[in-house]
Amino acid sequence: MSRNRSQEPGGDTEPVDRDEGPSKSRLKAEALELRDLGQALAALPEADRAALDLPDALRESIDRYNAIRKHGAKKRELQFLGKQMRRIDPAPIRAAVEAREAGSKADAATLHRVERWRERLIEDDAAVTAFIEEHPDCDVQQLRSLVRAARREGGAEAPEKRHGKNYRTLFKFLRRHLD
Repeated sequence: MSRNRSQEPGGDTEPVDRDEGPSKSRLKAEALELRDLGQALAALPEADRAALDLPDALRESIDRYNAIRKHGAKKRELQFLGKQMRRIDPAPIRAAVEAREAGSKADAATLHRVERWRERLIEDDAAVTAFIEEHPDCDVQQLRSLVRAARREGGAEAPEKRHGKNYRTLFKFLRRHLD
């Protein structure tokens, strides 16, 4: 007799309809997802974690995980952290982690935008005019002065030398107006 068949009185075999829930591979995938979410939660700053309503056991597990430095022990503690994550609703934690990542991506995009403006301003006088038109509230005299000083520090022929004080000051000026 096979495992999945039951014997009928007439000798015929029929498949048994077993609704056993999710498969073992699906359960494992969910456990791995929760473990990764727990790791992302542990990577959040303390202030962000404090804003979440986490059970004390989970907070203690996160603290232990962050305190451990040895690879094997950290891996074991991560497994335990994943087990703790299975006992709570992951939706608010997932939302907090995604919000933090979205903020980081937005910050990175802003920095890249500032860097592109700085490069354009140093390379081309028309870019200075374009920036002034887009941002009429900026101090035009200071902008032109910073651009001239940054050009003197390095110039187009020596881009590796452009990282002087005025180059950084121009970046700060642009970031203040582009934020």
